[in-house]
Amino acid sequence: MFSKKTISTAALALLMGAGALVAASAPASARVVCNRDGDCWHTENAPRVPGVRFETHPDDWYFHQHWDGADRHYRDYHTGRGYYRSGVWITL
Repeated sequence: MFSKKTISTAALALLMGAGALVAASAPASARVVCNRDGDCWHTENAPRVPGVRFETHPDDWYFHQHWDGADRHYRDYHTGRGYYRSGVWITL
């Protein structure tokens, strides 16, 4: 015979498992954005700047690049809304 504690524990485990499944199935919005100067950085939303064009890549694109070359430079994550231009963060 099952006790209330056993049933409560099983129900809690089921709810936690369902919550983890929902969280894991949410689409990732992270991406890598590069400008024409070769500055690339991780972001959740590609910036929209009039007159400035950006290349947008999937998040895992970063891992398939050779960053020791001179044509692209990976920049550190920066908080706030903005973009890199010639290695300098421009806040929008």
